[in-house]
Amino acid sequence: MQKTLGFIGLGVMGFPMAGHLATKGYKVSVFNRTLKKSQDWIKEHNGTLCESLPKLAESSEVIFLCVGNDDDVGNIINGDDGIINYLKPGTILIDHTTTSAELPVELNKSLHLKKVSFLDAPVSGGQAGAESGILSVMVGGNKESYKNVKEIIGAYSKFIKYMGESGSGQLTKMVNQICIAGLIQALAEGINFSDEVGLNTKDVIEVISKGAAQSWQMENRWETMINNEYNHGFAVDLMRKDLDIVLEKAKKNNISIDITKIINDYYKDIQNAGGGSLDTSSLLKRIKDLI
Repeated sequence: MQKTLGFIGLGVMGFPMAGHLATKGYKVSVFNRTLKKSQDWIKEHNGTLCESLPKLAESSEVIFLCVGNDDDVGNIINGDDGIINYLKPGTILIDHTTTSAELPVELNKSLHLKKVSFLDAPVSGGQAGAESGILSVMVGGNKESYKNVKEIIGAYSKFIKYMGESGSGQLTKMVNQICIAGLIQALAEGINFSDEVGLNTKDVIEVISKGAAQSWQMENRWETMINNEYNHGFAVDLMRKDLDIVLEKAKKNNISIDITKIINDYYKDIQNAGGGSLDTSSLLKRIKDLI
């Protein structure tokens, strides 16, 4: 018998992810802070609109969160209208939000007292991956709980892996963001170099993308970058939030991530120029327009 599902947070990621669950035939209840988002989702998918968090919590065996940051997750669970007092024993919470690694550890401890399991399960693949149902999901928390929901998460994922105890999913996502930041900056510098020395940059990308320089960023962002198109994808504001989490963790653990720190400052430049909503590939725009 299929579990009843609840999905909290219908942004650019959560909206299509919840949609894939409904398309797979799961019984899905949805909640969004802005009611219109839930109403829009219901117009497109079979499911139930919940106007309050307690209502969703009481009717769901597995609950997904896909919201903004640590504070959002904490308020949803422990806030004035939080779900912690409405969760049934045996409920599994799956948090797809990118947060600190400390938050899931704290929440898992408090929820364990309610016989509720909390999995930190950030994703990689961006809006396009969510819409296509091909996200990569990294999971921390109780392994048995992970096994119980792996098939459900597969509704919008191409790869899912258990990474270890609570917080391991978020730590893995930090590695992901470190690598992405470096790749985008390198691609931006490479494209700019190609332009400046007079090469046909389209031809350059065509040939180097077939070799060791190939990356997801190169395959999916080179064309919009050379066309100066950045009103899509993963916003600079969100990347800054993620990199600040990474840098704080690195500082606590005395880990050197010098290049990541520099690139985070580059993203600050873009924010200061009013580009916080632009895609992260706008690092090329910084090179061409801001320096």
